[in-house]
Amino acid sequence: MGVATTFAEVLDKLFTSGQMYAIMGAAAAVVLSGIGSSLGIRYTATASAGVMSEDPRNFGRYLILVALPGTQGIYGFVAAFLVIMKLTSQVEVNGQLVTFASAMSTAHGLQIFFACMPIAFAGLASAIQQGRVCTAGVDLTAKQPEQSGKALVFGVFVEFYAILGLIITIFLLNTITI
Repeated sequence: MGVATTFAEVLDKLFTSGQMYAIMGAAAAVVLSGIGSSLGIRYTATASAGVMSEDPRNFGRYLILVALPGTQGIYGFVAAFLVIMKLTSQVEVNGQLVTFASAMSTAHGLQIFFACMPIAFAGLASAIQQGRVCTAGVDLTAKQPEQSGKALVFGVFVEFYAILGLIITIFLLNTITI
């Protein structure tokens, strides 16, 4: 194989590489779940800041509600980490560990890409919706601080679907052998 000399040849080599599709899947998992988390946190943090301007005593209760939509971003990171682990191999050579990229077919790369989609989309959608639910929880906590536990439970219900997305992604990644 020679060196690519035109842009079309570069694209051809790039998109017939399984690693490229796998990296795109990992990136989608991180980016989409991260976008969802940042939006969900924004909704809840904005509501919390407004309520705390009048009564800052319940900061700890609001903090939990604000942090909850951020977990989807962590789940996307976990999925990307698992993909990176699949893309690299370590071999001991003369007493030292050497890391190298695993050779991967386009089919394997596409399998990894699609295996990342459950957490990518579940993370995006659930974090945004969880932010809305937790924002309502902030309103409830502002009016009835003793009910903050119930508000947290409602947020956890939405969290369940992000966890399912992560579990499916992990199961799918574990079925792919390279």
